Amino acid sequence: MVSITLKDVEHIANLSRLTLTEEEKVKMADQLGKILEFAGELQELDVQNVAPTTHSLPLKNVLREDVSREWLSQEEALSHAPDKENGQFRVPAVMEG
Repeated sequence: MVSITLKDVEHIANLSRLTLTEEEKVKMADQLGKILEFAGELQELDVQNVAPTTHSLPLKNVLREDVSREWLSQEEALSHAPDKENGQFRVPAVMEG
C-alpha cells in the first residue's frame, strides 16, 4: 500500500485551501493511499494490444451538412417580441449595475 502521511495530507489541504480536522486528515490519508494503490494496480495492466481511444463508444460525425438557407429578418424576429428597443429584444436586467 502506498503510504500517504498526515504531513502529505496537510500539504495537499493547504494547497487546496481546505481546513481539516485531525480525524479528517487521518481519513484522507487512508483514502488517498487507497487511490494511489489502485492507480498502481492499473499501471501493471498489459495494454500493448489495446488501441488508443478518445471515447469508449464508437462515434461518427453527427453534424448536419452546412447548407445556406433563409433566416428571419430582424423585423420578423422582433415582430412578436413583448418589448423591443433600438432593433433589439428588451429584457429585464439580470444583474444590478
